[in-house]
Amino acid sequence: MVDGTATAVSPGPLPAARGPRVPEDHVIVLFGATGDLARRKLLPGMFHLFETGRMPPHFRVIGTSRHELTDEEFRHLAREATAEFGRMPPAGAEWQAFESTLTYVPLADGHELAEAVHTAEEEIPGTPRRLHYLSVPPSAFESILSMIEAENLAQRARVILEKPFGWDLQSARELNARLQRVFSEDQTFRIDHYLGREAVQNILALRFANGIFEPVWNRNHVDHVQIDVPEKMGIGTRGDFYERTGALRDMLVTHLLQVLGFVAMEPPLSLESGPLRDEKQKVFDSITTLRARDVVRGQYDGYRSEPGVDPDSQTETFVAARVQVDSWRWSGVPFFLRTGKRMAESRRLLTIAFRQPPRKMFPVDCNWSAEAFGADHLTFDLGDPGTISLNFLAKVPGPVMQLGEAEMEFRYADAFGGLEHLLEPYERLIHDVMVGEHMFFNTASGIERLWEVAEPVLEDPPPLEFYEPGTWGPEGAFSLIGPRRWHLPSDHV
Repeated sequence: MVDGTATAVSPGPLPAARGPRVPEDHVIVLFGATGDLARRKLLPGMFHLFETGRMPPHFRVIGTSRHELTDEEFRHLAREATAEFGRMPPAGAEWQAFESTLTYVPLADGHELAEAVHTAEEEIPGTPRRLHYLSVPPSAFESILSMIEAENLAQRARVILEKPFGWDLQSARELNARLQRVFSEDQTFRIDHYLGREAVQNILALRFANGIFEPVWNRNHVDHVQIDVPEKMGIGTRGDFYERTGALRDMLVTHLLQVLGFVAMEPPLSLESGPLRDEKQKVFDSITTLRARDVVRGQYDGYRSEPGVDPDSQTETFVAARVQVDSWRWSGVPFFLRTGKRMAESRRLLTIAFRQPPRKMFPVDCNWSAEAFGADHLTFDLGDPGTISLNFLAKVPGPVMQLGEAEMEFRYADAFGGLEHLLEPYERLIHDVMVGEHMFFNTASGIERLWEVAEPVLEDPPPLEFYEPGTWGPEGAFSLIGPRRWHLPSDHV
Protein backbone atom coordinates (compact mmCIF):
# COMPACT_ATOMS: atom_id res chain seq x y z
CA MET A 1 0.00 0.00 0.00
CA VAL A 2 1.03 3.61 -0.53
CA ASP A 3 2.97 5.28 2.27
CA GLY A 4 0.79 7.95 3.95
CA THR A 5 3.55 10.42 4.85
CA ALA A 6 3.63 13.79 3.07
CA THR A 7 6.43 14.84 0.71
CA ALA A 8 7.40 18.44 1.35
CA VAL A 9 8.14 20.99 -1.33
CA SER A 10 9.23 24.56 -0.75
CA PRO A 11 7.63 26.07 1.25
CA GLY A 12 7.42 22.91 3.31
CA PRO A 13 6.18 21.80 6.71
CA LEU A 14 8.23 21.98 9.85
CA PRO A 15 9.51 18.60 11.07
CA ALA A 16 6.62 16.71 12.60
CA ALA A 17 6.82 15.48 16.17
CA ARG A 18 5.13 12.24 15.15
CA GLY A 19 3.77 10.58 12.05
CA PRO A 20 0.26 9.24 11.48
CA ARG A 21 -0.76 6.77 14.17
CA VAL A 22 -1.54 3.24 13.02
CA PRO A 23 -4.90 2.00 14.36
CA GLU A 24 -5.21 -1.24 16.24
CA ASP A 25 -6.93 -4.14 14.49
CA HIS A 26 -10.68 -3.53 14.16
CA VAL A 27 -14.04 -5.04 13.37
CA ILE A 28 -16.16 -2.19 12.00
CA VAL A 29 -19.96 -2.50 12.08
CA LEU A 30 -21.51 -0.02 9.65
CA PHE A 31 -25.18 0.52 10.53
CA GLY A 32 -27.09 2.07 7.63
CA ALA A 33 -24.63 0.53 5.18
CA THR A 34 -26.96 0.94 2.19
CA GLY A 35 -27.77 4.59 2.92
CA ASP A 36 -26.68 7.73 1.11
CA LEU A 37 -23.92 8.69 3.55
CA ALA A 38 -22.36 5.23 3.43
CA ARG A 39 -22.40 5.26 -0.38
CA ARG A 40 -21.10 8.79 -0.85
CA LYS A 41 -18.57 9.08 1.96
CA LEU A 42 -17.99 6.13 4.26
CA LEU A 43 -17.32 3.18 1.95
CA PRO A 44 -15.21 5.21 -0.54
CA GLY A 45 -13.51 6.88 2.40
CA MET A 46 -12.50 3.62 4.05
CA PHE A 47 -11.09 2.39 0.74
CA HIS A 48 -9.00 5.58 0.44
CA LEU A 49 -7.73 5.08 4.00
CA PHE A 50 -6.79 1.53 3.00
CA GLU A 51 -4.98 2.75 -0.12
CA THR A 52 -2.94 5.26 1.88
CA GLY A 53 -1.99 2.83 4.65
CA ARG A 54 -4.20 4.34 7.35
CA MET A 55 -6.53 1.42 8.00
CA PRO A 56 -5.56 -1.14 10.68
CA PRO A 57 -3.17 -3.95 9.71
CA HIS A 58 -6.11 -6.37 10.06
CA PHE A 59 -9.76 -5.34 9.87
CA ARG A 60 -13.23 -6.46 8.79
CA VAL A 61 -16.22 -4.30 7.79
CA ILE A 62 -19.70 -5.67 8.51
CA GLY A 63 -22.43 -3.75 6.72
CA THR A 64 -25.94 -3.90 8.14
CA SER A 65 -29.28 -2.27 7.38
CA ARG A 66 -32.96 -3.16 6.93
CA HIS A 67 -32.32 -4.32 3.37
CA GLU A 68 -31.76 -7.99 2.51
CA LEU A 69 -28.39 -8.33 0.74
CA THR A 70 -25.82 -11.05 0.27
CA ASP A 71 -22.12 -10.43 0.87
CA GLU A 72 -21.55 -10.26 -2.88
CA GLU A 73 -24.39 -7.76 -3.37
CA PHE A 74 -22.95 -5.56 -0.62
CA ARG A 75 -19.51 -5.71 -2.22
CA HIS A 76 -21.05 -4.76 -5.54
CA LEU A 77 -22.76 -1.78 -3.85
CA ALA A 78 -19.42 -0.73 -2.33
CA ARG A 79 -17.68 -1.09 -5.69
CA GLU A 80 -20.26 1.07 -7.47
CA ALA A 81 -20.19 3.68 -4.68
CA THR A 82 -16.39 3.90 -4.83
CA ALA A 83 -16.43 4.13 -8.61
CA GLU A 84 -18.91 7.03 -8.46
CA PHE A 85 -17.72 8.94 -5.38
CA GLY A 86 -14.18 7.73 -4.63
CA ARG A 87 -10.93 9.33 -5.72
CA MET A 88 -9.40 6.17 -7.17
CA PRO A 89 -11.17 3.49 -9.24
CA PRO A 90 -12.02 0.27 -7.40
CA ALA A 91 -9.70 -1.98 -9.37
CA GLY A 92 -6.62 -4.14 -9.08
CA ALA A 93 -5.12 -5.99 -6.15
CA GLU A 94 -5.82 -3.21 -3.64
CA TRP A 95 -9.55 -3.24 -4.35
CA GLN A 96 -9.66 -7.03 -4.21
CA ALA A 97 -7.91 -6.96 -0.84
CA PHE A 98 -10.28 -4.29 0.51
CA GLU A 99 -13.37 -5.98 -0.92
CA SER A 100 -12.47 -9.24 0.80
CA THR A 101 -12.94 -7.52 4.18
CA LEU A 102 -16.61 -6.65 3.46
CA THR A 103 -19.52 -8.80 4.66
CA TYR A 104 -23.20 -8.04 5.22
CA VAL A 105 -25.88 -8.98 7.75
CA PRO A 106 -29.53 -7.79 7.70
CA LEU A 107 -30.37 -5.77 10.81
CA ALA A 108 -33.52 -7.70 11.70
CA ASP A 109 -31.80 -10.08 14.12
CA GLY A 110 -29.31 -8.90 16.73
CA HIS A 111 -28.12 -12.46 17.35
CA GLU A 112 -27.11 -12.82 13.70
CA LEU A 113 -25.18 -9.56 13.84
CA ALA A 114 -23.39 -10.64 17.02
CA GLU A 115 -22.44 -13.94 15.42
CA ALA A 116 -21.03 -12.09 12.42
CA VAL A 117 -18.94 -9.88 14.73
CA HIS A 118 -17.57 -12.89 16.61
CA THR A 119 -16.79 -14.70 13.34
CA ALA A 120 -14.93 -11.63 12.01
CA GLU A 121 -12.97 -11.37 15.26
CA GLU A 122 -11.85 -15.00 14.95
CA GLU A 123 -10.36 -14.19 11.54
CA ILE A 124 -8.11 -11.50 13.06
CA PRO A 125 -5.07 -12.29 15.19
CA GLY A 126 -5.28 -11.29 18.85
CA THR A 127 -8.19 -9.29 20.25
CA PRO A 128 -9.39 -6.60 17.83
CA ARG A 129 -11.33 -3.50 18.80
CA ARG A 130 -14.90 -2.93 17.70
CA LEU A 131 -16.19 0.22 16.03
CA HIS A 132 -19.92 0.80 15.63
CA TYR A 133 -20.75 3.54 13.11
CA LEU A 134 -24.42 4.58 13.41
CA SER A 135 -24.95 6.09 9.94
CA VAL A 136 -28.69 6.31 10.65
CA PRO A 137 -31.22 9.01 11.65
CA PRO A 138 -31.32 9.88 15.36
CA SER A 139 -34.73 8.20 15.61
CA ALA A 140 -32.98 4.84 15.06
CA PHE A 141 -30.33 5.34 17.77
CA GLU A 142 -32.44 3.87 20.56
CA SER A 143 -33.17 0.52 18.91
CA ILE A 144 -29.55 0.07 17.78
CA LEU A 145 -28.16 0.96 21.21
CA SER A 146 -30.55 -1.57 22.76
CA MET A 147 -29.33 -4.23 20.31
CA ILE A 148 -25.68 -3.48 21.05
CA GLU A 149 -26.38 -3.64 24.78
CA ALA A 150 -28.39 -6.86 24.59
CA GLU A 151 -25.71 -8.63 22.54
CA ASN A 152 -22.77 -7.38 24.70
CA LEU A 153 -21.16 -5.70 21.69
CA ALA A 154 -20.04 -2.59 23.60
CA GLN A 155 -16.98 -4.28 25.08
CA ARG A 156 -13.66 -3.06 23.56
CA ALA A 157 -15.81 -0.83 21.34
CA ARG A 158 -16.14 2.76 20.21
CA VAL A 159 -19.28 4.28 18.71
CA ILE A 160 -19.76 7.08 16.15
CA LEU A 161 -23.08 8.94 16.06
CA GLU A 162 -24.19 11.33 13.32
CA LYS A 163 -25.80 14.71 13.86
CA PRO A 164 -28.23 16.11 14.71
CA PHE A 165 -27.70 14.75 18.22
CA GLY A 166 -31.26 15.21 19.46
CA TRP A 167 -33.88 17.75 18.37
CA ASP A 168 -33.76 20.06 21.38
CA LEU A 169 -32.24 20.27 24.86
CA GLN A 170 -34.54 17.67 26.43
CA SER A 171 -34.07 15.08 23.69
CA ALA A 172 -30.28 15.61 23.73
CA ARG A 173 -30.21 15.01 27.48
CA GLU A 174 -32.32 11.88 27.13
CA LEU A 175 -30.15 10.56 24.30
CA ASN A 176 -26.94 11.23 26.24
CA ALA A 177 -28.36 9.44 29.27
CA ARG A 178 -29.38 6.44 27.16
CA LEU A 179 -26.05 6.38 25.36
CA GLN A 180 -24.07 6.49 28.60
CA ARG A 181 -25.81 3.36 29.86
CA VAL A 182 -24.10 1.49 27.02
CA PHE A 183 -20.91 3.42 26.25
CA SER A 184 -18.66 5.59 28.40
CA GLU A 185 -17.91 9.12 27.23
CA ASP A 186 -14.42 7.96 26.31
CA GLN A 187 -15.95 5.38 23.95
CA THR A 188 -18.32 7.90 22.33
CA PHE A 189 -17.61 10.01 19.23
CA ARG A 190 -20.33 12.48 18.15
CA ILE A 191 -19.25 13.36 14.63
CA ASP A 192 -19.48 16.73 12.91
CA HIS A 193 -17.81 16.44 9.52
CA TYR A 194 -17.12 20.20 9.40
CA LEU A 195 -14.56 19.71 12.15
CA GLY A 196 -12.67 17.26 9.94
CA ARG A 197 -12.05 19.86 7.25
CA GLU A 198 -8.41 20.74 6.71
CA ALA A 199 -9.24 24.44 6.50
CA VAL A 200 -11.20 24.39 9.78
CA GLN A 201 -8.31 22.73 11.58
CA ASN A 202 -5.95 25.27 10.03
CA ILE A 203 -7.69 27.96 12.11
CA LEU A 204 -5.82 26.54 15.09
CA ALA A 205 -2.50 26.47 13.25
CA LEU A 206 -2.84 30.02 11.96
CA ARG A 207 -3.82 31.41 15.37
CA PHE A 208 -1.50 29.63 17.73
CA ALA A 209 1.61 28.96 15.58
CA ASN A 210 2.06 32.51 14.24
CA GLY A 211 2.98 35.54 16.32
CA ILE A 212 1.41 37.99 13.85
CA PHE A 213 -2.17 36.77 14.35
CA GLU A 214 -2.80 35.75 17.97
CA PRO A 215 -1.99 39.23 19.41
CA VAL A 216 -4.76 40.84 17.31
CA TRP A 217 -7.29 38.01 17.72
CA ASN A 218 -9.47 39.86 20.23
CA ARG A 219 -12.01 42.64 20.80
CA ASN A 220 -9.35 45.37 20.70
CA HIS A 221 -8.63 44.69 17.03
CA VAL A 222 -11.57 42.67 15.61
CA ASP A 223 -14.75 44.51 14.61
CA HIS A 224 -16.85 41.41 13.96
CA VAL A 225 -16.71 37.79 12.77
CA GLN A 226 -18.79 36.11 10.07
CA ILE A 227 -19.39 32.38 9.54
CA ASP A 228 -21.30 32.04 6.29
CA VAL A 229 -22.45 28.80 4.61
CA PRO A 230 -24.91 29.57 1.78
CA GLU A 231 -25.95 26.63 -0.43
CA LYS A 232 -27.32 26.67 -3.97
CA MET A 233 -28.99 23.28 -3.64
CA GLY A 234 -32.44 22.73 -2.18
CA ILE A 235 -33.55 19.90 0.08
CA GLY A 236 -33.73 17.30 -2.71
CA THR A 237 -35.56 14.18 -1.53
CA ARG A 238 -35.02 14.92 2.16
CA GLY A 239 -38.33 16.69 2.75
CA ASP A 240 -39.45 14.39 5.59
CA PHE A 241 -36.11 14.78 7.39
CA TYR A 242 -35.85 18.52 6.80
CA GLU A 243 -39.34 19.16 8.13
CA ARG A 244 -38.17 17.78 11.50
CA THR A 245 -34.97 19.80 11.57
CA GLY A 246 -34.80 22.98 9.50
CA ALA A 247 -31.74 25.15 9.04
CA LEU A 248 -31.49 26.15 12.69
CA ARG A 249 -31.21 22.58 14.01
CA ASP A 250 -29.44 21.13 10.98
CA MET A 251 -26.72 23.77 10.57
CA LEU A 252 -26.60 26.53 13.17
CA VAL A 253 -26.69 24.47 16.39
CA THR A 254 -24.23 21.99 14.92
CA HIS A 255 -21.75 23.14 12.26
CA LEU A 256 -21.71 26.92 12.64
CA LEU A 257 -21.51 27.14 16.43
CA GLN A 258 -18.88 24.40 16.44
CA VAL A 259 -16.69 26.46 14.08
CA LEU A 260 -17.31 29.48 16.31
CA GLY A 261 -15.85 27.46 19.18
CA PHE A 262 -12.52 27.09 17.36
CA VAL A 263 -12.43 30.77 16.37
CA ALA A 264 -13.19 32.13 19.85
CA MET A 265 -11.33 29.74 22.17
CA GLU A 266 -8.44 30.71 24.40
CA PRO A 267 -5.05 29.07 23.72
CA PRO A 268 -5.20 25.52 25.10
CA LEU A 269 -2.33 24.21 27.22
CA SER A 270 -1.60 21.77 24.39
CA LEU A 271 -3.22 20.47 21.22
CA GLU A 272 -4.30 17.32 22.99
CA SER A 273 -7.98 16.49 22.95
CA GLY A 274 -8.61 17.22 26.64
CA PRO A 275 -7.23 20.79 26.85
CA LEU A 276 -8.61 21.74 23.43
CA ARG A 277 -12.12 20.51 24.17
CA ASP A 278 -12.02 22.21 27.59
CA GLU A 279 -11.31 25.57 25.96
CA LYS A 280 -14.04 25.06 23.37
CA GLN A 281 -16.50 24.23 26.15
CA LYS A 282 -15.61 27.52 27.87
CA VAL A 283 -16.59 29.34 24.67
CA PHE A 284 -19.93 27.51 24.55
CA ASP A 285 -20.54 28.40 28.20
CA SER A 286 -19.81 32.07 27.37
CA ILE A 287 -22.29 32.31 24.48
CA THR A 288 -25.31 34.34 25.52
CA THR A 289 -28.69 32.69 25.01
CA LEU A 290 -30.26 33.48 21.64
CA ARG A 291 -33.43 35.56 21.52
CA ALA A 292 -35.90 36.10 18.70
CA ARG A 293 -34.39 39.53 17.99
CA ASP A 294 -31.02 37.85 17.37
CA VAL A 295 -32.33 35.50 14.67
CA VAL A 296 -33.83 35.79 11.18
CA ARG A 297 -35.66 32.75 9.79
CA GLY A 298 -36.39 32.45 6.08
CA GLN A 299 -38.05 30.02 3.69
CA TYR A 300 -37.47 29.93 -0.04
CA ASP A 301 -40.46 30.27 -2.30
CA GLY A 302 -41.43 26.84 -3.56
CA TYR A 303 -40.26 24.91 -0.49
CA ARG A 304 -43.82 24.02 0.50
CA SER A 305 -44.28 22.26 -2.85
CA GLU A 306 -41.28 19.96 -2.31
CA PRO A 307 -41.99 16.22 -1.78
CA GLY A 308 -42.58 15.38 1.86
CA VAL A 309 -43.12 18.99 2.93
CA ASP A 310 -46.22 20.26 4.74
CA PRO A 311 -48.14 22.69 2.44
CA ASP A 312 -48.37 25.06 5.43
CA SER A 313 -44.83 24.40 6.67
CA GLN A 314 -43.25 26.81 9.13
CA THR A 315 -39.83 25.16 8.77
CA GLU A 316 -36.99 27.55 7.97
CA THR A 317 -34.66 26.85 5.05
CA PHE A 318 -32.55 29.90 5.98
CA VAL A 319 -31.27 31.19 9.29
CA ALA A 320 -29.07 34.13 10.24
CA ALA A 321 -28.05 34.89 13.81
CA ARG A 322 -26.15 37.48 15.80
CA VAL A 323 -24.23 35.67 18.53
CA GLN A 324 -22.43 37.25 21.48
CA VAL A 325 -19.55 35.60 23.36
CA ASP A 326 -19.42 37.16 26.82
CA SER A 327 -15.72 36.68 27.56
CA TRP A 328 -12.77 38.99 28.18
CA ARG A 329 -11.46 38.33 24.69
CA TRP A 330 -14.71 38.83 22.76
CA SER A 331 -17.08 41.00 24.81
CA GLY A 332 -18.84 43.42 22.45
CA VAL A 333 -17.72 41.68 19.23
CA PRO A 334 -20.71 40.28 17.31
CA PHE A 335 -20.46 36.93 15.54
CA PHE A 336 -22.77 36.82 12.53
CA LEU A 337 -23.81 33.36 11.32
CA ARG A 338 -25.74 32.68 8.11
CA THR A 339 -26.78 29.60 6.16
CA GLY A 340 -29.60 28.69 3.79
CA LYS A 341 -30.81 26.55 0.92
CA ARG A 342 -31.41 27.69 -2.67
CA MET A 343 -29.14 30.73 -2.36
CA ALA A 344 -27.06 32.50 -5.01
CA GLU A 345 -23.79 30.63 -4.37
CA SER A 346 -22.46 27.70 -2.39
CA ARG A 347 -19.67 28.87 -0.09
CA ARG A 348 -18.13 27.98 3.27
CA LEU A 349 -16.54 31.12 4.65
CA LEU A 350 -15.10 32.38 7.90
CA THR A 351 -14.26 36.10 7.86
CA ILE A 352 -12.41 37.98 10.59
CA ALA A 353 -13.11 41.69 9.98
CA PHE A 354 -10.65 44.03 11.66
CA ARG A 355 -11.36 47.47 13.08
CA GLN A 356 -10.79 50.45 10.79
CA PRO A 357 -7.85 52.72 11.64
CA PRO A 358 -8.15 56.52 11.37
CA ARG A 359 -7.71 57.61 7.74
CA LYS A 360 -8.01 61.38 7.89
CA MET A 361 -4.45 61.73 6.62
CA PHE A 362 -5.59 60.49 3.21
CA PRO A 363 -7.34 62.72 0.66
CA VAL A 364 -11.14 62.89 0.79
CA ASP A 365 -11.59 60.97 -2.45
CA CYS A 366 -9.13 58.38 -1.21
CA ASN A 367 -11.03 57.99 2.06
CA TRP A 368 -14.25 57.38 0.19
CA SER A 369 -12.58 54.68 -1.93
CA ALA A 370 -11.11 53.03 1.12
CA GLU A 371 -14.40 52.87 3.00
CA ALA A 372 -16.19 51.46 -0.02
CA PHE A 373 -14.11 48.29 0.26
CA GLY A 374 -15.18 47.65 3.85
CA ALA A 375 -13.04 46.48 6.75
CA ASP A 376 -9.65 44.86 6.37
CA HIS A 377 -10.33 41.18 6.71
CA LEU A 378 -8.88 37.69 6.92
CA THR A 379 -10.96 35.06 5.12
CA PHE A 380 -10.88 31.30 5.45
CA ASP A 381 -12.53 29.43 2.60
CA LEU A 382 -13.52 26.26 4.48
CA GLY A 383 -14.12 24.20 1.36
CA ASP A 384 -11.77 21.36 0.57
CA PRO A 385 -8.93 21.91 0.04
CA GLY A 386 -9.52 25.52 1.11
CA THR A 387 -7.71 28.87 1.05
CA ILE A 388 -6.75 31.65 3.45
CA SER A 389 -6.74 35.20 2.08
CA LEU A 390 -5.84 38.52 3.67
CA ASN A 391 -7.41 41.63 2.15
CA PHE A 392 -5.96 45.06 2.92
CA LEU A 393 -5.49 48.51 1.42
CA ALA A 394 -2.34 49.56 -0.43
CA LYS A 395 -1.28 52.54 -2.52
CA VAL A 396 -2.20 52.30 -6.18
CA PRO A 397 0.92 52.97 -8.34
CA GLY A 398 0.94 56.51 -9.71
CA PRO A 399 1.74 60.14 -8.92
CA VAL A 400 -1.16 60.63 -6.44
CA MET A 401 -2.09 58.98 -3.14
CA GLN A 402 -4.89 56.62 -4.03
CA LEU A 403 -5.80 53.50 -2.07
CA GLY A 404 -6.77 50.23 -3.67
CA GLU A 405 -7.59 46.82 -2.31
CA ALA A 406 -4.83 44.21 -2.31
CA GLU A 407 -4.89 40.52 -1.42
CA MET A 408 -2.48 37.83 -0.27
CA GLU A 409 -3.68 34.24 -0.55
CA PHE A 410 -2.57 30.82 0.64
CA ARG A 411 -3.95 27.87 -1.35
CA TYR A 412 -3.79 24.32 -0.03
CA ALA A 413 -3.87 23.01 -3.60
CA ASP A 414 -0.55 24.70 -4.35
CA ALA A 415 1.31 24.01 -1.09
CA PHE A 416 3.04 21.11 0.67
CA GLY A 417 3.18 18.91 -2.41
CA GLY A 418 -0.43 19.41 -3.50
CA LEU A 419 -3.41 17.29 -2.55
CA GLU A 420 -2.02 13.79 -2.89
CA HIS A 421 -2.18 13.07 0.84
CA LEU A 422 -5.20 15.22 1.71
CA LEU A 423 -7.88 13.31 3.58
CA GLU A 424 -11.54 14.19 3.22
CA PRO A 425 -13.32 15.12 6.47
CA TYR A 426 -15.01 11.76 7.04
CA GLU A 427 -11.77 9.92 6.28
CA ARG A 428 -9.83 11.98 8.80
CA LEU A 429 -12.47 11.56 11.49
CA ILE A 430 -12.86 7.80 10.99
CA HIS A 431 -9.10 7.47 11.37
CA ASP A 432 -9.22 9.64 14.51
CA VAL A 433 -11.83 7.34 16.04
CA MET A 434 -9.80 4.22 15.30
CA VAL A 435 -6.77 5.69 17.10
CA GLY A 436 -8.92 7.06 19.95
CA GLU A 437 -8.39 10.77 19.18
CA HIS A 438 -11.27 12.91 20.56
CA MET A 439 -9.92 16.35 19.56
CA PHE A 440 -12.43 17.10 16.79
CA PHE A 441 -15.53 15.46 18.27
CA ASN A 442 -18.35 16.87 20.34
CA THR A 443 -18.88 16.18 24.03
CA ALA A 444 -22.16 15.54 25.83
CA SER A 445 -21.81 18.81 27.77
CA GLY A 446 -20.99 20.76 24.60
CA ILE A 447 -23.98 19.40 22.69
CA GLU A 448 -26.35 20.10 25.58
CA ARG A 449 -25.01 23.63 26.06
CA LEU A 450 -25.58 24.56 22.40
CA TRP A 451 -29.16 23.27 22.55
CA GLU A 452 -29.56 25.36 25.70
CA VAL A 453 -28.31 28.45 23.82
CA ALA A 454 -30.86 27.87 21.04
CA GLU A 455 -33.78 26.73 23.21
CA PRO A 456 -35.63 30.10 23.51
CA VAL A 457 -35.67 30.49 19.71
CA LEU A 458 -36.77 26.89 19.19
CA GLU A 459 -39.63 27.37 21.65
CA ASP A 460 -40.66 30.83 20.42
CA PRO A 461 -39.21 31.34 16.92
CA PRO A 462 -39.37 34.64 15.04
CA PRO A 463 -41.77 34.69 12.08
CA LEU A 464 -40.68 33.36 8.70
CA GLU A 465 -39.55 35.73 5.98
CA PHE A 466 -39.74 34.49 2.40
CA TYR A 467 -37.04 34.81 -0.25
CA GLU A 468 -36.64 33.99 -3.91
CA PRO A 469 -34.43 31.04 -4.87
CA GLY A 470 -31.07 32.16 -6.22
CA THR A 471 -30.86 35.24 -3.98
CA TRP A 472 -29.00 35.96 -0.73
CA GLY A 473 -31.94 35.34 1.55
CA PRO A 474 -34.58 37.54 3.17
CA GLU A 475 -34.13 41.25 3.76
CA GLY A 476 -34.12 40.76 7.51
CA ALA A 477 -30.66 39.20 7.31
CA PHE A 478 -29.23 42.44 5.92
CA SER A 479 -30.88 44.47 8.67
CA LEU A 480 -29.49 42.05 11.25
CA ILE A 481 -25.90 42.70 10.24
CA GLY A 482 -26.33 46.41 9.41
CA PRO A 483 -24.62 48.83 9.19
CA ARG A 484 -22.07 46.17 8.29
CA ARG A 485 -22.58 43.87 5.31
CA TRP A 486 -22.22 40.20 4.57
CA HIS A 487 -18.79 39.52 3.11
CA LEU A 488 -18.39 37.53 -0.09
CA PRO A 489 -15.13 37.15 -2.05
CA SER A 490 -17.04 37.88 -5.25
CA ASP A 491 -17.71 41.42 -3.99
CA HIS A 492 -14.10 42.43 -4.45
CA VAL A 493 -12.63 44.08 -7.51
